[in-house]
Amino acid sequence: MAPLLVWLPPALRDATIPLSMTPTDHRDGSDVRPRVGIPWRTTKEERNATRQKLDYYFAAVRQAGADPVAISLQLLPAQLADELSGLDGFVLPGSPSDVDPSRYGAARHPKTTDIDENRDATDAAILAHAFASGKPVFAICYGCQALNVFLGGTLIQDISSEWRDALVHGKTDLAAGAAVGDLQHNTRLASGSRLAMLSGSEQATINTSHHQAIGVPGKSLVVTAQAPDGIVEGVEWRGDAQWVVGVQWHPERMAGDAFAARLFQDFVAAVRVSRGALAQSQ
Repeated sequence: MAPLLVWLPPALRDATIPLSMTPTDHRDGSDVRPRVGIPWRTTKEERNATRQKLDYYFAAVRQAGADPVAISLQLLPAQLADELSGLDGFVLPGSPSDVDPSRYGAARHPKTTDIDENRDATDAAILAHAFASGKPVFAICYGCQALNVFLGGTLIQDISSEWRDALVHGKTDLAAGAAVGDLQHNTRLASGSRLAMLSGSEQATINTSHHQAIGVPGKSLVVTAQAPDGIVEGVEWRGDAQWVVGVQWHPERMAGDAFAARLFQDFVAAVRVSRGALAQSQ
């Protein structure tokens, strides 16, 4: 299959992106930490209460100044809607599962495995609620792919067999505490993008642990990070001013990395702003 050509956008002349480079310190008078919803990674992990990987996201969100809340993948639609209404923003985590290709009109590739219908449906419901309410979304790895599919985009179902001259993008979902750790590679960040502003550079070193990736970007998603082989590593929503960012790597597993910390800090800062705006509108 010929590789899809995905180009980074040109620099956005005269564009400014408000950023928070440090954790919020509550001097705005609000001493209530935002509540950030994070769905369980898989139905199996939820049923077995296996949360080692989920806790990476919880720790990163807490460090950035918010309170994480686990969202069950087994709620009825009305129950899920009630749960989402009480949350201020959302992190969509990675997963060992793959997004169901029927959701983007594709036949199932032999390497596409472990589809979790509950996770697919829960992520879709979260995104529908978030876009309707303007609540921020930080979508990571599988979550980034789910975001793209929700907005009408497609996925490369297996990088190694579908992308010419692909880098090794790591093993999907390393075991918690694995001694070897994630592979790493460089990524190019689009000039003027939020990712470049947070990185402080148009280059960054990121970890890599995935066998699928964004193919055709979804509506109003702009590619703002690419690996040297052209694989999409980051996207940003440009439909309006809502904070929606997707990254293919795992910043929650990059303890001590300034860029990773700023991503979560900026997300939580946006959650605070969104929460205040929603409160004033009610």
